[in-house]
Amino acid sequence: MNFLDQNFKKNPWPYVFQSLCASVYILFILLFLDIRHNAAIIASLGASVFLVFTTPRQYYAHPKPLIGGYLVGILMGVLFSYLAHTVLIETVFAGDIRHVVCGALAVGISIFLMVITDTEHPPAAGMALSLVLGAWNLYTVTFIVTAVIFLSLLKKILNPFLKKLI
Repeated sequence: MNFLDQNFKKNPWPYVFQSLCASVYILFILLFLDIRHNAAIIASLGASVFLVFTTPRQYYAHPKPLIGGYLVGILMGVLFSYLAHTVLIETVFAGDIRHVVCGALAVGISIFLMVITDTEHPPAAGMALSLVLGAWNLYTVTFIVTAVIFLSLLKKILNPFLKKLI
């Protein structure tokens, strides 16, 4: 059995460079978000970093779906997070079930909106769920938007050096 990618054997530099870029970027995120309270948010961003640095030419790694998808996911996550705490939802659904229902709706509507606006970015649907189920504040949301825009700019700058790894 051969466990190493044939392209890695021929030219390991892109694999090392792009993995190092991803590590540095995630380090930046981990320094600014509370890892105990924002683990799901960080995981969604980590999935985006994986996509950008391993498949840089794929559509979902481009600025429109990356930024647009996150804007959709954030808007739906914030909306359904608030809905989960409204009197109407609290009286219809008891306990954690209201977060379950609102989380499912946030993901489903995020997917629908991303698909019809051509802003499909799979980890952004996870972000919608993260915001419904987890703790967040205005700083967190602002940081997510800033981090995604910065990731898009970094990808644009590094694009000539990025190779498809998978």
